[in-house]
Amino acid sequence: QVQLVESGGGLVQAGGSLRLACAASGRTFSTYAMGWFRQAPGKEREFVASISWTGGSTDYADSLKGRFTISRDNAKNSVYLQMGTLKPEDTAVYYCAASRMPTPQTNAHQYNYWGQGTQVTVSS
Repeated sequence: QVQLVESGGGLVQAGGSLRLACAASGRTFSTYAMGWFRQAPGKEREFVASISWTGGSTDYADSLKGRFTISRDNAKNSVYLQMGTLKPEDTAVYYCAASRMPTPQTNAHQYNYWGQGTQVTVSS
């Protein structure tokens, strides 16, 4: 069992940056690929980024490449999402997720555990 708790969301102006963090419980964190998804009001949940269990491989939604960076620290049981040059359309609830697969996963169905989400609001 893995429990995930996101933090770092908030209100930011367009063009600004935010760093989300996800803290995981359990001693097997390093065996899970991790991902970030987001869901805006009235829209479906969408893939943002994913990282392999070693941190050596990452994957991003095409539209977010170059602005968002995912990283992890297995010693701290944590995964991060650095978001830059934020736009109003980045406004969403951001979710952290853990997958038993070792490699980055873009499909939400490949994830076994989910956090409760953290709100990110980007004002224009």
